[in-house]
Amino acid sequence: MDSSDPLKVSRRELLIAGAAASAATLPTAADAATQAPVPPRQRSVPASRVALEVNGTTHTLDLDNRTTLLDALREHLHLTGTKKGCDHGQCGACTVLVDGVRINSCLTLALMHHNGKVTTIEGLGTPARLHPLQAAFIKHDGYQCGYCTPGQICSAVGALDELGRGVPSHVSADLTAQPVFSAEELRERMSGNICRCGAYSNIVDAISEVAGVRT
Repeated sequence: MDSSDPLKVSRRELLIAGAAASAATLPTAADAATQAPVPPRQRSVPASRVALEVNGTTHTLDLDNRTTLLDALREHLHLTGTKKGCDHGQCGACTVLVDGVRINSCLTLALMHHNGKVTTIEGLGTPARLHPLQAAFIKHDGYQCGYCTPGQICSAVGALDELGRGVPSHVSADLTAQPVFSAEELRERMSGNICRCGAYSNIVDAISEVAGVRT
């Protein structure tokens, strides 16, 4: 190679020049330290003030709009009698009464029941004065682990109310007539409440006693 020609560069010299140019563009430790971090994008969470009358007491809660009624009861009001089972509305452990109607509290938003009246297992009776269904469940051993029992009892209250008001079910023989109190009717109406311990026959006996039905 003729070193006197300034346009002629060796391969080694080309690699050295390229490496030096790359190094010059890299930030130094000092530069990195002075760079301000990019703050994350701030997103406001929609929230609302919700009033609920729970077991006769009015509560006003500031809730994320996505809060379920179940989480409002358990996490905000600390009424843990209502259980979170499947969280998909399939087991019935979260059943409560809203304006007298039984619902799965895990599938409804608290915001949807603003100014509503909610009754949980804590509002049905006390240890000193049990609700008739609570007493019947104890008498007939309608529970084992007890996890599903609050939902079972709240659902039974709703089921007996439906029967009393003449609301038919899938097994009602005549949709226009007053439903007949029977074990079959009770089983159909309670079918959304699962007892993994298998105390179903005792549960039917307990509800039947309160309803005045012979099974």
